[in-house]
Amino acid sequence: MFITMVMSVVGTMNDGFFLLRQKIRYSAGYNSDHHTLATMLKSCAAISDIKLGKTLHSQVVKLGHNSCQFVCKAILNMYAKCNIFDDCLKLFRQNSSNDAVTWNIVLSGFSGSRIHDSEVMRLFNKMHTAEDPKPTSVTIAIILPVCARARALGAGRSVHSYAIKTGLESDTLVGNSLVSMYAKSGLICDDANAMFHMITEKDVVSWNAMIAGFAENKFTGEAFRLFCWMLKDSAVPNYATIANILPVCAGLEENAAHRFGKEIHSYVLHRPDLMDNISVTNALMGFYSRIRRMNEVEYLFARMKSRDSVSWNSVIAGYCSNGESMKALKLFHDFVSVAALKPDHVTLVSILPACSHLCNLKAGQQIHGYIVRHPGLIEDTAVENTLISFYAKCNDIKAAYRIFLLIRKRDLISWNSILDAFAESGFDTDFVNMLKWMFREGIKPDSVTLISTVQFSATLSRVGTVKEAHAYAIKAHILLGTTELKLRNALIDAYGKCGNMLYASTLFESLSENRNVVTCNSMISGYVNCGLHDNANMIFTTMSERDLTTWNLMPDALTIMSILPVCSQIASVHLLKQCHGYVVRACFDDACVLGTLIDLYSKCGSIGSAHNLFKSAFMKDLVMFTAMVGGYAMHGMGSKALGVYFNMLELGIEPDHVIITTILSACSHAGLLNEGLKIFDSIDKLHRLEPTMEQYGCVVDLLARAGRVNDAYSFVTSMPVEANANIWGALLGACRNHHEVEIGCDVADRLFSMEANNIGNYVVMSNLYAANARWDGVAEKRKLMKTRELKKSAGSSWIEVEGRNNVFIAGDTSHPYRNNIYSTLLNLDTHIRERFKL
Repeated sequence: MFITMVMSVVGTMNDGFFLLRQKIRYSAGYNSDHHTLATMLKSCAAISDIKLGKTLHSQVVKLGHNSCQFVCKAILNMYAKCNIFDDCLKLFRQNSSNDAVTWNIVLSGFSGSRIHDSEVMRLFNKMHTAEDPKPTSVTIAIILPVCARARALGAGRSVHSYAIKTGLESDTLVGNSLVSMYAKSGLICDDANAMFHMITEKDVVSWNAMIAGFAENKFTGEAFRLFCWMLKDSAVPNYATIANILPVCAGLEENAAHRFGKEIHSYVLHRPDLMDNISVTNALMGFYSRIRRMNEVEYLFARMKSRDSVSWNSVIAGYCSNGESMKALKLFHDFVSVAALKPDHVTLVSILPACSHLCNLKAGQQIHGYIVRHPGLIEDTAVENTLISFYAKCNDIKAAYRIFLLIRKRDLISWNSILDAFAESGFDTDFVNMLKWMFREGIKPDSVTLISTVQFSATLSRVGTVKEAHAYAIKAHILLGTTELKLRNALIDAYGKCGNMLYASTLFESLSENRNVVTCNSMISGYVNCGLHDNANMIFTTMSERDLTTWNLMPDALTIMSILPVCSQIASVHLLKQCHGYVVRACFDDACVLGTLIDLYSKCGSIGSAHNLFKSAFMKDLVMFTAMVGGYAMHGMGSKALGVYFNMLELGIEPDHVIITTILSACSHAGLLNEGLKIFDSIDKLHRLEPTMEQYGCVVDLLARAGRVNDAYSFVTSMPVEANANIWGALLGACRNHHEVEIGCDVADRLFSMEANNIGNYVVMSNLYAANARWDGVAEKRKLMKTRELKKSAGSSWIEVEGRNNVFIAGDTSHPYRNNIYSTLLNLDTHIRERFKL
């Protein structure tokens, strides 16, 4: 046993084998015993060193130990574990005295590779039908996991029947394997549960199999209750128990997850054998990452005495999933520098999204270089798929496409990744061509492919393509059952964006028992997009039976953002206040939501509410300042708008074009000429921005409202860019207000050449002629309107009274209270005339 002891001291197989070879070569009387050789072969299998194993095999033959069954089994195990199946089978067939252990070695080796599942089943059937040896409990434990992953439930039941007939079912090892097989087949509450209770002598593996089964099948409550029952039983949880139960805790509500997870962590701390186990610490780090407690993850990682690749991967993935991409990159660089370990495919699949999140193309390219230098990584399809997504998100579509072309074994994720890349970048022709190529290759789309297709089609308003994708999903049975809600939601959203609310509504109604908040959000957005505000409001209100506090589908921030425009369109302060109340109760602190509420309070005439909400906001950003400035501008409160704007500048928040345009509009409506001109000058000189067409238009309006029509005309004609119809239209309106007929004629000529069919321009010009008694001009413009068949749309207005929306159209007398309304208007008109002596 000299060499065996040497190996334990030296620590490496190569050194041990070198000493063995030297001993054989220089010691004439030395004859290595079969135990030493078997140990060496076992070590070769453990480190998958087939080259060393084959060399050792040749030494076994030379030394004459190939007749020893103990050594033969070690050689067979070495070939099986190193995935050299041809040699393994060759030796197996040459051996005339194969016992149950030999069969199990071969079966175990083949079962380690998914691609040989059929060979495993063939060998098992052969062993089963042979007279001797017969399958043992170990054989059953090897074959059942293969049945589970191959989804061969019938074969699994047949093996179970064999176990019953031979009395092996009572064996705890077999019972555990049956529990696991039925759980992985989705029969956790029936067959798996029944089998678990039939095991008379449950060990920790029995409990672990059942807990893992409940967790995998999403029965988190049952998994947790079983774990509590286990603690009361005689079975003592091991590292696998902790690794199984912690993900269950992470799936609970945040506070409950943290509380129960802490209790399990405390239990681990009282068990030194668990605390020193790497897999337990890895599971704890994974748990804390999922509940966004990265401080605990960092603490656990720092105190680990030894780490494996899973340890590094857990922390890197935790940083990425919690938005700490810079920390993930730094830890990755530390990992690369560790001599004993190297990043694997899991590491790279985790770190590349961090690079794309940071838009750090250089860091991602360096990682790509690392992958290229390691052949085992560059040939990994999952890594290559992640590279496609990385380059696509960094807007390097050519690089993404090159990676796709280099993938030798493309899977469906490869095709979905490149399709998503083309869709996100707006490469419509490439997207369609890639989809056709995919079909020619015989690759069948899944729900992810169809979601990309319908979302891409919706951006181009191609409702026909959306219908084709919908039809394919039905024919391919992808929409069967309730499992593909994401695809159904995507279809509803696509139909809404394409303006086909009939199809969207039909699909929505078909989901009456299986809707989520995304389903309702898609319908609300679709109705708002099509101008059907009452329908959007109806969907919004039917999400609850009574009011917003009793919703079965809890609205999220996106729901509120979708419905808020409806409040403005139907002028419903009541609905707006309901939404605001829900935002407060739900503790939404989204700046966009608060900014939209401020904007809508202003639009609904409640500037006081807008001001109070603005003042109460703890953290104000550019969106909120823009909303408040816009609100004051809308109500003609220019001085207050200026105060908010300058307060923002004092806080160091840089303005954008939106708020500058808004404050210029406020100055225009309030007659603050000098202040407005100073702000316009600051656009280029102070903020280093190029004035937009809207901002030029504001200055024209500013000068025109101040009566400086000639200055406004000179400003427009001297602009560095050509004025558009909106600017000329604003100037024409100013000419009408100030009776500047000559300038108005010149402006109108320019305007008519741009917008020949805009009836508003003809009406303004006709009114300008009429105000100056130019009746020939009036007749000319009316004749042009008649010749071009231009008709002015009837004006309309609406107001909400006691929760009811009242709509009024010019010339319409259909309102049920029209007599009272017109009588009140007449009285008001009389009072006004008497008061002001009109």
